[in-house]
Amino acid sequence: MNKCLKINFSADYPAGFLQEFVQKHARDLGLEGIAQYVPTEKYTVVLVCGPKEDVDQFVDLLHGGTNKVQLKDISVEPFLKVKDYRGVFRVLE
Repeated sequence: MNKCLKINFSADYPAGFLQEFVQKHARDLGLEGIAQYVPTEKYTVVLVCGPKEDVDQFVDLLHGGTNKVQLKDISVEPFLKVKDYRGVFRVLE
């Protein structure tokens, strides 16, 4: 069964973090969706869809952060998929 989540978080992260951490783990888990930094609000939004177990594992990875980056103010909520992500995970800039 597939699950779709909208994840918002804030963090001070270096250039390339969305590609090197968020996108990498989403792709490794075979998830689809998007990640985008919203500069006017100073947070990042991630829309992710895939098998429930893999989406849950992805959320756990985000909560754990990395040695260099700890995510703050994480909110997770379900959403209805209204777009076709064509089976890939992208970072929008």
